[in-house]
Amino acid sequence: MAMQHLTRWFPILATIHSYNRQLLTQDLLAASIVTVLLIPQSLAYALLAGLPPEVGLYASIVPLLVYGLLGSSRTLSVGPVAVISLMSAAALGKVTASGEVDYLTAAAILALLSGGILTVLGILKLGFLANFLSHPVISGFITASALLIALNQVTQLLGLSVHGDTILELLPGLFEHLGGYNQLTLLVGLGVVLFLYLSRACAAKLLQRLGITADTANLLSKSAPAVAVLITVYFSYTFNLEAWGVALVGSVPSGLPQFSLPKLSVSLFETLALPALMIAIIGYVESISVAKTLAAKRRQRIDSNQELVALGFANVWAGFSGGFPVSGGFSRSVVNADAGAQTQFASLFAAIGIGFTALFLTSPLYFLPKATLAATIIVAVLSLVDFSILRKTWQFSKADFLAVAVTIFVTLLFGVESGVLCGVGASLLLFIWRASKPHIAEVGLIEGTEHFRNIDRHPVKTASEILTFRVDGRLMFSNISTLEERIYTRLAGNSKVKNIILMCSAVNEIDWSALEVLESINSILLNRGVRLHLSEVKGPVMDRLERSSFLQVLSGQVFLTQYQAFSSVSIVNDSAEST
Repeated sequence: MAMQHLTRWFPILATIHSYNRQLLTQDLLAASIVTVLLIPQSLAYALLAGLPPEVGLYASIVPLLVYGLLGSSRTLSVGPVAVISLMSAAALGKVTASGEVDYLTAAAILALLSGGILTVLGILKLGFLANFLSHPVISGFITASALLIALNQVTQLLGLSVHGDTILELLPGLFEHLGGYNQLTLLVGLGVVLFLYLSRACAAKLLQRLGITADTANLLSKSAPAVAVLITVYFSYTFNLEAWGVALVGSVPSGLPQFSLPKLSVSLFETLALPALMIAIIGYVESISVAKTLAAKRRQRIDSNQELVALGFANVWAGFSGGFPVSGGFSRSVVNADAGAQTQFASLFAAIGIGFTALFLTSPLYFLPKATLAATIIVAVLSLVDFSILRKTWQFSKADFLAVAVTIFVTLLFGVESGVLCGVGASLLLFIWRASKPHIAEVGLIEGTEHFRNIDRHPVKTASEILTFRVDGRLMFSNISTLEERIYTRLAGNSKVKNIILMCSAVNEIDWSALEVLESINSILLNRGVRLHLSEVKGPVMDRLERSSFLQVLSGQVFLTQYQAFSSVSIVNDSAEST
């Protein structure tokens, strides 16, 4: 029992008893490849967040270790990611503008708050809350954020110092300073962009022609960012690019992160609480989406609540170790899975590899051009841009299209914080609107069968004295008025109707407000000489109705099947007419 409890909190323990040399070899190989990919990404995303490059390495060591111990995904790789880095930059820029707190401290506190929120949600088993954030809206937010990130990095590609959180700030600044761009910086940046795109398109095929297996060739092609770093560091050092005005990363201190508890003031907490909440939500949704996608391919299970705890503790320890908010990264997680990672030990080994780099291999990073990292970010984030979501949602649902379009528009014009708030608001409004508009179909009998279908979609048999409505969804306070209005509208000016049957086969729940309205409908219909019947009521719903007085005052009957209800009521009406 004790071991099961430990395994619940430390899923990695479930793999220990079956761990062998083969699994170790596969995990070590995956960790080596992920480490090579993580180094340039970590440096780049730290700069994107406005932090020194070594902070990116720190944020890729301890959080990766913590997630490896606590995470339920065997392949998710945690560390700095583009969208979270951009959101962090937006939040930290506002907090540190007054000079009351330094940037590094604010970044650590932001990670602590974000991690604390995720941990509390996980302990309270509230992972389901992420389901209320619609995926089209998230896709729209990520698309707009990716465009802002790419535009921000274009200024680095040109060797310009232009800053801004929105397209309205970045574009004018870019055009204003365009004449001062550095030609050699642009050449380096464009060269890296071209190299990375060609590597994606052609490297795997070229390596296969050289006799390398397809799987190995694909993995090697994904290490192109690390190759770009090595090449540009070599040229920068050999030809002294700094003397030509090419901005370099500069001195990167060697060593492992130092643990400390940042000083948290009440005012700083109040300022960072909302950005931390938004970072927590977006980070979790992105992580759980990647984790579930990769797990589904291997028929593995992901515990949503445990993921909240694991990601929460990863962020908390990112704050303690001088890092900034982290999340599960799509590209490196895919590389981790493709490289053959079998267990969470791959994450532990990758963290050790990055720690080794931070200790012994930071000196050459002095000569790394910032344009290289900018090009790496641009290529990475442009793969996240998905304008097809606009076309798809337009064709499928105009409401979803409007939510996506507004989220993109707000994010681009007003920044990522406003975009997240808009996305959350749009998702909730969509949920409320749909909950208030259940599908209600008037149904009739398909002749020769006992099946009832929508009269607007199928040739069906109806009776002038009977109306049957099928409600597809819960009957609750938010939507019962829609059913009430539909009934009264259909009865208006129709004196032939003597019976109304509510077909409840798709009704999973009736709340108290809806029950009170049903009682009112029953009373009003009875005064008009119309009886109300129910059919195909589900067991749990029937249990609730029996605990109320509704069935005692119901003017009609409750039938087991809709066919039985239609037949019985028709016979009664025929008898009454003949009498």
